[in-house]
Amino acid sequence: MGAEPRRVVLATHNAHKVEELQRMATAARLPVEIVAYDGPEPVEDGVSFAQNALIKARAAAIHTGLPAVADDSGICVDVLGGSPGIFSAYWAGQRKDAVANLELLLDQLADIRDPHRAAQFVSTIALVVPGEGEHTVEGRWPGRLALAPAGAGGFGYDPIFIPDGQRPGAERTVGEWSPAEKDAASHRARAFDALVPLLAAL
Repeated sequence: MGAEPRRVVLATHNAHKVEELQRMATAARLPVEIVAYDGPEPVEDGVSFAQNALIKARAAAIHTGLPAVADDSGICVDVLGGSPGIFSAYWAGQRKDAVANLELLLDQLADIRDPHRAAQFVSTIALVVPGEGEHTVEGRWPGRLALAPAGAGGFGYDPIFIPDGQRPGAERTVGEWSPAEKDAASHRARAFDALVPLLAAL
């Protein structure tokens, strides 16, 4: 019999992210069980993805006593100087309304055409192990923004993000991708790949 999987808390109340990270951990054959965080949300007053990820991971580690993973991610648009960036979840206000955020971003870029709609998803994942240390890793996923949403899959800005590397004429937004396709290529997947050796060492 194998050892019991090590429980690792994911510092988010977003069920989509818990499911996504568990799928990635399973695919990587890591002996970890990703569990949801039920504690209070800390104030994310950092000025970078890494700072905010660490704030969340530290809070979850303190609250649960478990190794804690936190992701801070967003979309960075070249013509907007890298915004929304760390403000991606609140771009349309403090309500954290994903549809309003997406619509506002499209409205701001209404007069911008290719090739000036370049953007990238960025994910920084922090791992905090109580009494042992802290680590951060990063993943970037380059692409561009569509003129209008397409697809009902994914979440957040997925329906307007067209990743680089697709066959011309057959390009799709991430909203049109399957979960398995996204898991294999996304910014979070790229950051998770860098996190795997750290989780394996637990």
